[in-house]
Amino acid sequence: MDIRNFLVALKIVSRLNIKKQWEVFNENRTIKMASFKERINCCNCLTPKQKLETNNLYDQQNKFIKINKEFGGILTIVDSKFPKQLREIYCPPIVLFYRGDISILNTYLASIVGARDCSNYGKRVLLALIPQITPYLTIVSGLAKGVDCMAHEYTINNGGKTVAVIGTGLNQIYPKSNSKLQDIIAQKHLLITEYPLYAKPLRHHFVERNRIIAGISASTTVVEARKQSGSLITANFALSENRNVLAVPGEIFSETSQGTNDLIQAGARPLISLEDILEESII
Repeated sequence: MDIRNFLVALKIVSRLNIKKQWEVFNENRTIKMASFKERINCCNCLTPKQKLETNNLYDQQNKFIKINKEFGGILTIVDSKFPKQLREIYCPPIVLFYRGDISILNTYLASIVGARDCSNYGKRVLLALIPQITPYLTIVSGLAKGVDCMAHEYTINNGGKTVAVIGTGLNQIYPKSNSKLQDIIAQKHLLITEYPLYAKPLRHHFVERNRIIAGISASTTVVEARKQSGSLITANFALSENRNVLAVPGEIFSETSQGTNDLIQAGARPLISLEDILEESII
């Protein structure tokens, strides 16, 4: 079994966390022409119980592997089309499942994230900003309620390209209200995830998803965020990977601007004009 097929099978059938999957990949980089079981059994990073469980799941799940391959595209970390900038982050995904135009990843990518319960101020910022940047940038976000969905929708409405990174399998819709938007992105733009079909919207998936949003983007812009919000997690991932971070300043009395104002105080670039985001995104 070559390394690519091994990674796809490992991602689909194993119950290993993303850090452990990365360790297994590293131990298998130079192994040649071994079966799935042989590759697993040679891993020093796995306990005997983890080896046995993973091998047993592989024996039972060959049909599921086939279904995933037929449903959409699969990109592994050893493929030439795998985004270079994503390959370089800490604990990168070993496999991405996708639907749509994978060539979009070769464009200038800028992520926009923010509050699920954004205010009219946040909406006005997006309505003013998105039409100006879509001729130059592909907008990446997480297809969550609020700022994420508006960033995708406004980009599509203005003739731009968008990438949605989700925290479920490609055949799951979360939240359900995103059904139509997710289908449009999958058909005409790009929908990606590191989770196989039927993976549910577990809480830790969205934290893990955030590192991909930050990792594939040259810049991350936060439009409104409460303290300790998921958007700030994305911004922190971006900072840890030496990506550029921008934040939209807001009223000091607004709860949804506390996070963005804190980011600016900590050194993020305040987004005040079109030039700010272009300078931080086109490298």
